[in-house]
Amino acid sequence: MNTSEKVALVTGAGSGIGRSSSLALLEAGYRVVLVGRREDALQETVAQAGEAGYRALPLPADVTNPDSVSSVFKKTVEVFGRLDVLFNNAGRGAPAIPLEDLTFEQWQAVVDVNLTGSFLCTQAAIRVMKNQDPMGGRIINNGSISAQTPRPFSAPYTATKHAITGLTKSTSLDGRKYNIACGQIDIGNAATEMTARMANGVPQADGSMAVEPTMNVRHVADAIVYMASLPLDANVSTITVMATTMPLVGRG
Repeated sequence: MNTSEKVALVTGAGSGIGRSSSLALLEAGYRVVLVGRREDALQETVAQAGEAGYRALPLPADVTNPDSVSSVFKKTVEVFGRLDVLFNNAGRGAPAIPLEDLTFEQWQAVVDVNLTGSFLCTQAAIRVMKNQDPMGGRIINNGSISAQTPRPFSAPYTATKHAITGLTKSTSLDGRKYNIACGQIDIGNAATEMTARMANGVPQADGSMAVEPTMNVRHVADAIVYMASLPLDANVSTITVMATTMPLVGRG
């Protein structure tokens, strides 16, 4: 199956890594379902795709809502007939404050999007992929380098990203009999709206503030296209793409 016949679904496609990855997949010839909360942001992604935008299907949705997720995957099959790649990218963080000062609502909001949203989309994707012909597909989870090592004041985000690693491994195992591959990309300091605040410095483990280097988000998008385009008998189980000199190794 060539890329012009393949269908990818990207959550959080209205900005940042999700938008960049969607554009790269469209450029590579995929038909891409763009999922996000804001229709105007999804339409902007379509506009940025230029001539390739005709292969995009923007679907506003809330990944924390089971009915909303179900509707997205149902519409994907209705329009494109199948699903070959899911990129679980939608995510959010909480305020960078001490763990003991976080509210329950701040904690729950991060868990709902980062973990429950990824679970719901993974579950829906498996149901589609195991019943289509040819059977199978690929699921890629956005783990973040916080799935490996935390920043100060990041308990909700770090906890959910560690959990994503568990979800990735469980999905990889449970999907085998259906020819479903699952891998994870851990991203460090891609230059997006989310990392713009780093221009003023971010807390370090020793209590200091420091400006951290970033990298072009296109490097992440290229990695997603590479992972997505592998045949199903090959899989990238985990890949880290990060700004070379950011403080990860030895952090703390």
